[in-house]
Parts: sequence; C-alpha cells; structure tokens
Amino acid sequence: MGCPHGGGEGAARKPGVGEILRDHAGSLSLGRQQARVVRHLVACRTGQLGAHLEECEKCGYARLAYHSCRDRHCPRCGTLDQALWAEAQEQSLLPVPYFHVILTVPPTLHPFFRRAPALALHLLFEAAAETLLAVSRRRLQARIGFTAVLHTWTQKLLYHPHIHCIVPGGGLSDDSKRWIACRPEFFVPYGVLRRVFRGKLLNKIEAAHDHNAFGIAPPLGRHLLESAACQRWVVYAKPPLAGPQQVVRYVSRYTRKIALSNSRILDYDGREVAFRWRDRAHGNRPKILRLSGSEFARRFVLHVLPAHFVRIRHYGLLSNRVRETALARCRELVPGGHVAPRPRRRNEKEDRAAACLRLFGKDPARCPACGQGRMQRLYEWVPSRQVKPITVAGARAP
Repeated sequence: MGCPHGGGEGAARKPGVGEILRDHAGSLSLGRQQARVVRHLVACRTGQLGAHLEECEKCGYARLAYHSCRDRHCPRCGTLDQALWAEAQEQSLLPVPYFHVILTVPPTLHPFFRRAPALALHLLFEAAAETLLAVSRRRLQARIGFTAVLHTWTQKLLYHPHIHCIVPGGGLSDDSKRWIACRPEFFVPYGVLRRVFRGKLLNKIEAAHDHNAFGIAPPLGRHLLESAACQRWVVYAKPPLAGPQQVVRYVSRYTRKIALSNSRILDYDGREVAFRWRDRAHGNRPKILRLSGSEFARRFVLHVLPAHFVRIRHYGLLSNRVRETALARCRELVPGGHVAPRPRRRNEKEDRAAACLRLFGKDPARCPACGQGRMQRLYEWVPSRQVKPITVAGARAP
C-alpha cells in the first residue's frame, strides 16, 4: 500500500488551525455553534470522520484517505467550492468599471455584535444594502445591483465586522430603457456613503436596543450609540486595478473559510503560534505575529458565524428574483455588452472531479503512481468503526 494522503493521523503535515484548536480550545468558554465548529475542524481529515481505501484500477497502487468535515469555516475544505463560486459570479460581470466598496463598523458598536451576533450582522447587511441602493438612486437616478460579503476579522484576527461589496459603475434607469454610467473616478461620494450608512445602521441598532434585543443595559447602550454617532466611520470605494475578476477572486477566498488560511501559519510548537500578517498601515508590509495557543484559539472562534447565517447576499439587479432578466437587459444597453466575452458556464452535469481538473489542472481520481489508471474506492470506514465494502464496476476484488 502507498503512503496515506489527505492528512492521516500518522502522516506528517504542516500544523493548521485544527491542531491548535485541538490543543487549546478546551480552555475557552464556547457557545454551542462555536463548539460545533471546533469539533468539525479538529476532526477534519482524521480518523474521527472515517476514511476510505482506494486502489488504482491499473497498477494496484492503494492509499488511505481520511474524510473532510466540509464545514464552511474550515481552512482545509472548500477550495473547489470557492473556485466554483467565483466562476459563477464572473458570469454576471458586465463590461463596465467595477468598484470594491467596503463599509466598516467602529469598535464602539462591537458590544452589540458580540451580544447578539445574528441580529447585529443582519442589521449590518440591511444598512449596507439600503445605503448603496438609496444613494445610487438619488445620485445616479439609477437602479444598481451588487454582491455583499461579510468579513469579521483583521489580519491579526481581531474582531472587525465589515462588508465587502462588488458594485458595477452604473445601473438601469427606472424605465429600464437606459444604462446610466457613473463617473469613472468614483461610484458615489465617500462622504455621502459614510453619513447615510452611519445613520441607517445606528437607527436600526437603536430600535433593536430599545426592545432589549441585545441584553445591554439601556444607559450603556445609549452611551455606545452616542459615541459611535460622533465618530468618523471608515467607508470607501476603490476601482479594482486588475479588473472585477480580481475582486471576485479576493472575496471568494473567504466564502468557505474564515479568518486565515493554514498557509499563513508558519510555526506551532504546542504553546505558541506564529503566523504572517500584512501591516496595511505601513505599506502593506509582511510581518510575523506570535500568539499563545489559547489566544490564537480565542481570536479564531470569535469569527464563527451564527448557525445558518448567510454571509453572501445579492441585492438590487442581482437579487435572485430579477437577476437573469436584469442582466440580460443590461447587456443589451451597455455599449459592447452583447458582444463582450463571457466566462464559460459550468455544465450542470459536471462532477466535482471533472470540475477540479478543469479549474486546477489536477484530476483527483488519477493514480499518482502510474498516472494512467483511476483510483476506485474499495472500502469505507465510518465513525462507528464499521467497514463497508463499496462495489465498483471493474474494480479488482480484494
């Protein structure tokens, strides 16, 4: 039998988030959803989730592969799903300038988000969407569409809820007979976006706070809201220098994982973790941060999403109920829209192995030993320790 792959318990591999959580998450006070996610990430690609034995149909090379957790927070899972999501979003891109709009929340409001994350994050999405839709209608006299993605972290894993939006530079007139383009320098004035967003989010949080939805004492809540109203909020838009595809790919990195990828972890000795981060305040310089294992685990679980929370949302012309017809109309009206090259659409019958080969040039079913045969599953181990034979046409009997 060949060496195991996929991160077997006896296989040497670079330390990742799962190992750090395994060693240190037990010292934390975790909520139900956080504990559930930690269990998944610790068990990912270990014997806890089962495994399967597969063998090459030609040369007989065999290997043991441990199963993945497929949790949306896991840094080891979801690479293919990220690429497929980005590919699907590129189908909707128009031949117009795009803007990367970021709307952030001041630290003064973080207590509301920590006490009732599902509610506060939902209000954040609402305020961001209403801001962009209202300001574009007033300033451009147009109906726009955009995709919004939630992030809650900084490069150092600190809590920092904010929304990334991919916004085309224009929209449809009310009668859908004209494409109205924005000025090439900016989407709408930053100051206007900042004031409108601040007002909408504060009003929404205040209304929920008045109904005791956050469980924060009224005087403290009022003080936090008043302090946030006096601050200068960070809201800005910038055109993607490498085109809208670059923004789609950037946003897609964290559609199926949170906080950081395992590739940023440089060292873990059982007590301390060292990982890379970029200091954007000083020229985006790469630096190394060292944290105790317990502090790393604490910061990581801060970003676990509430159960069933939708972190990618589409608004306006890109909302699900009007998306197809609205995009078709935009392509008719945008100069060059009807002849602009569009990314290929994925065949609905394409399986994951074929998609992996097309997107990454790697066939996961191809034998790594002979390079010609295909790996066929023979047995599967499930967590109950039962062994299930798998009948595969053409496979050699064990």
